[in-house]
Amino acid sequence: MGVIIKDIIQSIQAETNFEKVSDLIDNVSIDSRSLQNNNKTLFFALVGPHHDAHIYIEDLITKGVHYFAVNYIPEGLNSRANFLIVPNTLQALQDFAAYYRSLFHFPIIGITGSNGKTIVKEWLNFLLGPDYNIIRSPKSYNSQVGVPLSVIGINTYHNFGIFEAGISTVGEMVHLQKIIKPTIGILTNIGSAHDEGFADLSQKIKEKLKLFKDVEVLILNKNKTIEAFIKSDTKIFTWSTQDKTADVFIQKKVIDDHSELSITCKGLCFKISIPFTDEASIENSMHCILTMLYLKYSVETIEERVKELFPVEMRLKVKNGINNCTLIDDSYSSDFQSLKIALDFLESQKQHKKRTLILSDIFQSGLTEEELYSRVSHLIVSHKINRVFCIGETVSKFKNKFLNAISFLTTEDFIKAFENLHFINETVLIKGSRQFEFENIVSLLEEKTHETVLDINLNAISHNLNYFKSKLHPKTKLMIMVKAFGYGSGSYEIAKLLAHHKVDYLGVAFADEGIELRKAGIELPILVMNPEMTSFHSIIQYNLEPEIYNIRGLKAFLKIADEKHLQDYPVHIKINTGMNRLGFDTEILPELISVLKQTKRIDIKSIMSHLASSDVPGHRDFTLQQIADFERDSTTLMSELNIKPIRHICNTSGISNYPQAQFDMVRLGIGLYGVSNEEDEQLKLENVGTLKSVISQIRVIEAGESVGYVRRFMADSTTKVATIPIGYADGISRLWGNGVGYVTINGKRAPIIGSICMDMLMINVTGINCVEGSEVVIFGNDPSVIDIAKATSTIPYEILTSISARVKRVFYRE
Repeated sequence: MGVIIKDIIQSIQAETNFEKVSDLIDNVSIDSRSLQNNNKTLFFALVGPHHDAHIYIEDLITKGVHYFAVNYIPEGLNSRANFLIVPNTLQALQDFAAYYRSLFHFPIIGITGSNGKTIVKEWLNFLLGPDYNIIRSPKSYNSQVGVPLSVIGINTYHNFGIFEAGISTVGEMVHLQKIIKPTIGILTNIGSAHDEGFADLSQKIKEKLKLFKDVEVLILNKNKTIEAFIKSDTKIFTWSTQDKTADVFIQKKVIDDHSELSITCKGLCFKISIPFTDEASIENSMHCILTMLYLKYSVETIEERVKELFPVEMRLKVKNGINNCTLIDDSYSSDFQSLKIALDFLESQKQHKKRTLILSDIFQSGLTEEELYSRVSHLIVSHKINRVFCIGETVSKFKNKFLNAISFLTTEDFIKAFENLHFINETVLIKGSRQFEFENIVSLLEEKTHETVLDINLNAISHNLNYFKSKLHPKTKLMIMVKAFGYGSGSYEIAKLLAHHKVDYLGVAFADEGIELRKAGIELPILVMNPEMTSFHSIIQYNLEPEIYNIRGLKAFLKIADEKHLQDYPVHIKINTGMNRLGFDTEILPELISVLKQTKRIDIKSIMSHLASSDVPGHRDFTLQQIADFERDSTTLMSELNIKPIRHICNTSGISNYPQAQFDMVRLGIGLYGVSNEEDEQLKLENVGTLKSVISQIRVIEAGESVGYVRRFMADSTTKVATIPIGYADGISRLWGNGVGYVTINGKRAPIIGSICMDMLMINVTGINCVEGSEVVIFGNDPSVIDIAKATSTIPYEILTSISARVKRVFYRE
């Protein structure tokens, strides 16, 4: 990047606590976890409704960061770093990005819409890449924060830019337009995403069109409604499959697994083949084709390149690998910006000390080869990569810049040598350009399991956590429940994310759950909610904190504490206020107090209880009585023992419905995973887990033929039946079968027919476009676990926690 701090100060109109303004800043950061933070980094301490990055500044100073853009200087740090003080750090980040953008003068495509932005961006990068040094938004960096970070990635060698802009409400696009300043605009599909942020469709259209305020041309699917809002002096270049008055008219024909497009443009007629048949891909392709036409590419070049378009994977995925390895699959792109993101993501994976990078040639960096691979070397060193496999002619030339590097000219060469490369007990980042087909390497390294996976969206977990944090009083602590394998989602990955968010406690049901987290390196305090007395030795060994709920358990723990000569070991006292499950009753408190007064072996870290019916409005009086009883009994304990422990009684529903009962801490459970009992609140949460499988086989049966055990489904007409490799052994209730439940394929609902088997279920796919191998959504957004729970007369907890451990969990970030 390379910007003098003086120019940054002026661009964001900051006040400072320092005088020297000649230092060079070559990195901007908003992520305190990044190992790329250094003495030439400017860290923007962003503040939102649910977070305040100022709390990370002291840690960053110790790691060598000198410069911070802040809303305020944290207490005691004024003399320890250089601060640029601004009223709003997000606005300052955007202002600096707009200033930085103004230093460059080359064509930039700005893309917005409801769907297809990232795919169009990636396809255009592929199509135009042979002719330009392109800077583009990495991944889906299209937000109020992502766009400025993307633009700041421009360097002097770039000569073309492609940036996407996403908004969720009014007043946002004006900021992104100033940063991107596109010369060419593309408006993709306008759909229902983020509808809740706009009064109506017209408001949404007008807001999105603000991105194209000063463009030379706007490319879009011809639409009279949208065109009514476009300024009269804006040049438009339109396409259509229906309206022959469009600049480009398309007729399409589906042939097997591809589409043939007959294109008419200003008297020019030609045909193009694209390797897709779905409407969305055809629409995204047309935006790309019109862009190439506007840039005066020849028909021959367009035909040749478009037929090579490919599905775009937009996520970093964490997968289980062979020999106890962990894989980070980012095998579809290789550019410098996305490598930085992937390496930061690698840093969050701490399962293994050993780290391996498999890296292809890097394209379109805008840098000379020497400078590019010197920077890559610096990244690899800062991220403590133990060994590097270089694949490609160019990266192989620079392998001496990397520690412990082995080079291969092709992916095939790597695969031939695979058996002798010894992958074991390590985290492997696979980062390659699509043309290297690194998916074949992923296939070799991936643990072989059946084709059903539970995708866990880590971004959604962060969103839900921040939503509930916004409901808390400033001093209220937060415990997150990660029991039952993280409600079926995977405890360790969730716990790592929660550690980054600095939650105060983790809660598990049994000691072995806490022990596994400790073995995996989780250092947060962990409360064991249902400790068995036989586990007390292990609890102490692994520094876990037991809930004590009766005199027998207390005395058993004290006996072990005496034997081990413990002093002030943290424990948590459970009071029964009406759940009538575990806990000290009010009449037992005198005996409890008597025992506790006689020992200094333990420290009462918290006093707790549990709400039985906080999610049921009709039981409000009962819940209020529980809260009152807890206040009374906990106060008695605190007074008699002269202690000030943490007090907590609220669960997820309690956080929302009884804010007056937050006490000192609350316990967030299923809400973290995107499930609420309140309809209004459910709309504000994001789905975390999506259970997916594939079609194993398709057959057509005739009227009178049956499907499955006991012939519970009988066809009354010709029916197309698909078999899915998931059943009740994987956690799918048999109550969801026999026409009660459904799955979705390509957005279409396919009813489950016949009985659900142990390892399979069958669905009716008559009228649905699908083939063997097509993806099937078992649950996610539709159906949701709430839908399944209602239909099977149970609760979402049971649906989530029933998913078998044999179902592979794949964790990802968008």
